[in-house]
Amino acid sequence: MTNSMNPKVDEYLSKAKKWQEEFGKLRKIILDCELTEEFKWMHPCYTFEKKNIVLIHGFKEYCALLFPKGSLLQDAHGILIQQTENVQAARQIRFTNVQEIVEMETILKGYIYEAIEVEKSGLEVNFKKKAEFIIPEEFQNKFDEIPALKTAFEALTPGRQRAYILYFSAPKQSKTRVSRVEKYMQQILNGKGLND
Repeated sequence: MTNSMNPKVDEYLSKAKKWQEEFGKLRKIILDCELTEEFKWMHPCYTFEKKNIVLIHGFKEYCALLFPKGSLLQDAHGILIQQTENVQAARQIRFTNVQEIVEMETILKGYIYEAIEVEKSGLEVNFKKKAEFIIPEEFQNKFDEIPALKTAFEALTPGRQRAYILYFSAPKQSKTRVSRVEKYMQQILNGKGLND
């Protein structure tokens, strides 16, 4: 049985400049797994009892299925990819042509059904806590100089704190880390995240 198609996804697919055939095939495979088709974060998103199971994404070099809790899947075929080292939960399966998708249909359905089972079981990803992320020395120095900055930072959501810590820690040179901290101090004091 195939669940009903969402008109917003129809529109998204009709406007896709790249990967249109691949998106169509991925959509059919996912709908065969009896998930509800929604449109979230500007992408086709498939849910089970209102829980996100898998999304379809398109990038320049590839299109992908994105499993929000992919790190909890067994990955029996070794095909799940962690986008960057800072992504804790989500995993992708990437494709560069429709033939790859056709050949992997049975495997993909297996991963989708496993993701549904993970959701049914109530499994959750154990995210690293903020304390597990090391605050760079340059940022800590500003905390010592300006106590209000530390207070404002600690009032941010854990995700916003993590984004700042990762961004400030990334440069190899201390002067670059200092300039990043200085550039965003006012934004932190204003209670805003890195991308707000």
